[in-house]
Amino acid sequence: MSANLSAFFYLISGILFILALRGLSSPETSRQGNYFGIAGMAISIIVTFLSVGNLGTGFVYVLIFLLIGGSIGAFIAFRIPMTAMPELVAGFHSLVGLAAVFVAIAAFLKPEAFNLGSLGKIKLASLIEMSLGAAIGAITFSGSIIAFLKLRGIMSGSPITFKGQHFINLILGVSILFLIFYLCKSQSSHFFWALVILAFLVGVLLIIPIGGADMPVVISMLNSYSGWAAAGIGFTLENTALIITGALVGSSGAILSYIMCKGMNRSFFNVILGGWGATDQTSKSGDKEQKPVKSGNADDAAFLMKNASSVIIVPGYGMAVAQAQHALREMVDALKKNGVKVSYAIHPVAGRMPGHMNVLLAEANVPYDEVFELEEINNDFANCDVAYVIGANDVTNPVAKSDPQSPIYGMPVLDVEKSKSVLFVKRSLSPGYAGIDNDLFYRDNTLMLFADAKKMTEEIVKSL
Repeated sequence: MSANLSAFFYLISGILFILALRGLSSPETSRQGNYFGIAGMAISIIVTFLSVGNLGTGFVYVLIFLLIGGSIGAFIAFRIPMTAMPELVAGFHSLVGLAAVFVAIAAFLKPEAFNLGSLGKIKLASLIEMSLGAAIGAITFSGSIIAFLKLRGIMSGSPITFKGQHFINLILGVSILFLIFYLCKSQSSHFFWALVILAFLVGVLLIIPIGGADMPVVISMLNSYSGWAAAGIGFTLENTALIITGALVGSSGAILSYIMCKGMNRSFFNVILGGWGATDQTSKSGDKEQKPVKSGNADDAAFLMKNASSVIIVPGYGMAVAQAQHALREMVDALKKNGVKVSYAIHPVAGRMPGHMNVLLAEANVPYDEVFELEEINNDFANCDVAYVIGANDVTNPVAKSDPQSPIYGMPVLDVEKSKSVLFVKRSLSPGYAGIDNDLFYRDNTLMLFADAKKMTEEIVKSL
């Protein structure tokens, strides 16, 4: 295939990727966005194969590994539950970073195969590109692995900090820049391998001090890193599709991280540098046993909601774990038959990744016009008869507005406590992912419903 024809089809795939991002920005058009993305990637892969020329037996090996990788990805996608989607995304980000590192290693060791010059005489521009791609890719890989371990519960979600941590990160960051400089100057393999190893270490140190409350931001941030790593390697390979795709992923991930930080009242740079989550996350949790808690059952909840004029549903990660979205939809339908106005309140970081709750509600065919973001619905809680909190915790914690020592202080939360009555579905009084006690449990207008979210909701439906 000629270079001009390849460039044209790469441009088409780039447009399809842009349309995919546009479609994925809304639950209503997300399916269409996925189709655009699939079409764009299919075109990119086919054009890349046709552009390479005669690969001989190498073509067969590439095709075999492509089929193996695609089959594994399809199998995981079919089997993975929505509750495990955040760690799946982190895991896939790590593979993108590792791929960038492997391509950079191949290009450095065999530059002739990539038309980059010869060993020890690699083009300066190509050397800078592969150095940046390798460094960002290594940081993405190790950082995503730590995020995966935290989200999976294999590693504690609490911040892991030590004295002088930020100073060490600064020294390592400066060291990476020096290694890139001396690598470009001497083209020594010692500098290259030192760069890769140091970048792997930086990825670990950047993510371990970030607490659970900020994990959704970390996911989108690592998404951005993986995009920039791919773009850097795209320049090395002179592959237009990889450059376009990497730039789109990198920029959209960075924008999403910024939007989420703004929604959480966080500093974008502080989260990236691991500056949040280092405070004592167990504050005020030691005396929770002495606080009075009112608990009820499904009949109590059904009575309150049936006699209400308006109910606001606040879904959280507990709903996702229990797979209670379909039972919730059934409960809402029963309330509507009784003339109750029902709406859903979604916090930007409800769950463990952006859009987690929106996807779950869409899965249960909840009408999009009943689902509202924090800014749109927060003022409505003051006029609401009942707030039904199903599995949400940190995003409803009033401490975020009153305790400067809290790790979530300053984060906008849903004003659930302003409702006349709060029904809080939770298995126990255990803290949320941020590791702090929720003051809402002990409010006079809160009735705790201790049970599995799905089971409790189903019992309420029967009572209704």
